[in-house]
Amino acid sequence: MITGMLFPINFLRIGSSPLQAFTNAVKRPILPPHYSWHVLMTPTAKGPWSLEEIHRFLSDSTVPMRLACTGNDGYPRVVSVWYAFAEQALLCVSHQKSALVKLLQRDPKVGFEVSPNAPPYHGVRGQGQASLEPLGDSELLDLLLERYLGQQESRVGNWLLSRKAEEVLIRIQPERLFTWDYRERMADVTRGQAAQ
Repeated sequence: MITGMLFPINFLRIGSSPLQAFTNAVKRPILPPHYSWHVLMTPTAKGPWSLEEIHRFLSDSTVPMRLACTGNDGYPRVVSVWYAFAEQALLCVSHQKSALVKLLQRDPKVGFEVSPNAPPYHGVRGQGQASLEPLGDSELLDLLLERYLGQQESRVGNWLLSRKAEEVLIRIQPERLFTWDYRERMADVTRGQAAQ
């Protein structure tokens, strides 16, 4: 079951995380001004972690998110994207002409997973709805560059920032969350052993 609560976006806060400063520093809502209110959904969660633990993991993890959407041929498409977790949503950026944006315009249903590639295995996967909006003057792209590259000044960073006006903010509102955590039972497995 999904429950919703109406909040003014200016009052939304996330727990202590690297995104706290970003959330507090936003001068205007990430959503366009005519969307000053939106519904925050409390997703169902299954697995060993509480919603608080899920939110902490999504806030702290810097592993790119694997995002699945439906292709034009009906088959799933999976892409890896940088994300930030704020306002109980996964926030990503993609170019307005990207295949991902075009597919999400056609069908906003998505699946996603955030988990480290190396053992011991643990993480979050889920399903939700994606909404699209112009990135505008949001600082999300700058935040993602810092989060994943540790800096904005780089060849790829300069390239992405040079086309910021053409970028789209993808907001994924989770509806179902699933967690798994094999760290205890894999405590004696090293990375090399798992690959064999």
